[in-house]
Amino acid sequence: MPTVGVKRDLLFKALGRTYTDEEFDELCFEFGLELDEITSEKEIISREQGDSKASGASDTILYKIDVPANRYDLLCLEGLVRGLQVFKNTLEAPRYRRVSPSSGEPQKLVITKETAAVRPHAVAAVLRNITFTQERYDSFIELQEKLHQNICRLRSLVAIGTHDLDTISGPFTYTAKPPGDISFKPLNQTKEYTATQLMSLYKTDSHLRHYLHIIEDKPVYPVIYDSNGIVLSMPPIINGDHSKITLKTKNVFIECTATDVTKAKIVLDMMVTMFSEYCSQPFTVEEAEVVYPDGKTYKYPELAYRKEKLSSEFINRKVGINESTEKIAQLLTRMCLLSQATGVGDEIEVEIPPTRSDIIHACDIMEDAAMAYGFNNIPRTTPRTYTVANQQFVPSLFLGHSCPLRQIVAHLSSLTTLCHHQVARTTLLPGLLKTIAANRKMPLPLKLFEISDVVLKDETKDVGARNSRRFCAVYYNKSPGFEVIHGLLDRTMQLLEVKSVRGDGYHIQAADDSTFFPGRCAEIFVRGKSVGRLGVLHPDVINRFELTMPCSALEMDIEPFL
Repeated sequence: MPTVGVKRDLLFKALGRTYTDEEFDELCFEFGLELDEITSEKEIISREQGDSKASGASDTILYKIDVPANRYDLLCLEGLVRGLQVFKNTLEAPRYRRVSPSSGEPQKLVITKETAAVRPHAVAAVLRNITFTQERYDSFIELQEKLHQNICRLRSLVAIGTHDLDTISGPFTYTAKPPGDISFKPLNQTKEYTATQLMSLYKTDSHLRHYLHIIEDKPVYPVIYDSNGIVLSMPPIINGDHSKITLKTKNVFIECTATDVTKAKIVLDMMVTMFSEYCSQPFTVEEAEVVYPDGKTYKYPELAYRKEKLSSEFINRKVGINESTEKIAQLLTRMCLLSQATGVGDEIEVEIPPTRSDIIHACDIMEDAAMAYGFNNIPRTTPRTYTVANQQFVPSLFLGHSCPLRQIVAHLSSLTTLCHHQVARTTLLPGLLKTIAANRKMPLPLKLFEISDVVLKDETKDVGARNSRRFCAVYYNKSPGFEVIHGLLDRTMQLLEVKSVRGDGYHIQAADDSTFFPGRCAEIFVRGKSVGRLGVLHPDVINRFELTMPCSALEMDIEPFL
């Protein structure tokens, strides 16, 4: 879950009242959030860097609030306050509107065909006559970062650019050029660089280096120009310094470039709905036109409202309550889902605003109704069906810290076990390499393993995918240590009572895999079926994780051993 840090006093001022820590913790729980920590900037720096570094840091109390990963509308103070006020019935949910410019044509962003090779989509909008304070500006920047970390998937899917519209002139052109042909002064720099030079410059930047891989191997880099040839941004890396936002900025041009246009539209909607309240006409957003290479023109932001219908009986049955249709409509309205009884039986019409992209199915609406009702208020009932629980065979052998294979491998090999339960993964190896990268200052060798599920495509399943249990181990040292990983495989097979013979046992044979160094990769066969691979990782893979030593790895499916 993303964590949003807000200044307590600023939050209470926006909410229009103060709370004790206990009261606000309870309010968060009622709203489906969690007050994770009460701290300060000084305390955070002191804890992470030592007391000497914390000298002069602010003592302002900060609330660290855990927010559901799909509630992008709660990732900033503005959205959080708005949601809580509607929940407490002290504010009606605002109505967001897309408007045409008061004079002249809309700002236009023209996409050229060259972008297809690297980042083909873009959306745009204008926040007109906005007023920034330091707190609003900080929140504006912080929301961009939170979205980049979350729905934008570290800028790989979407990258946000914000610009002072009064310093640039449309129409704008979104194109792609060879890196040597792009030259501009990037944000917070004092001179111009070519894109090639920038990629070298940012390799040592603690923040931007994590995004370089998105385009550094591409023959062309994306870039946005204004009508005078001024560079607005080179997405997804850096904005130009010329159009940077300041506290004096009154008109903001927002562009989002993307590989996923659906997510780009969501991100743009979030940016403009959260901060349009500071415009001279609150909650209005000036439209912009985006012209694609085929000549088609689209107007953004969409700010689309849609309506869904469902029965109060469905909600009552799923939640375990017995409320009237009108009461349930009121509960949903408290969750920013304007609802009303249609008068046709127990039917409820629910309006989904552009801020609630997390509402996909009737079950999402039902969940909000349960939240507004109060989970602690749901009557306790006795289950209709009585069963005796018993652990399945697969979990008893390969699940949890009590897993026999996990315990024995950890004991024999002095390997550290890891657990990751936050995302659906198709392979375990990247997680182990990320852990090594975060702990590379520890004494060598580093030896890690994990036993967990991956998700694989399977058209024979009704959901199009299936889980598969895997075992992965890595060995990181000054020498590759292939013999260590090979020995671990042999010992693992011994534990699983599989003999080292072809046919009914297991064997390995040379294989080609771009993950591994050529000639140092082997495929694992058990009873004639391939179950995994082991070998010395390719230097390119190691470098991607900012590692400097050789590394051997093993990853194999362990479900066939049941």
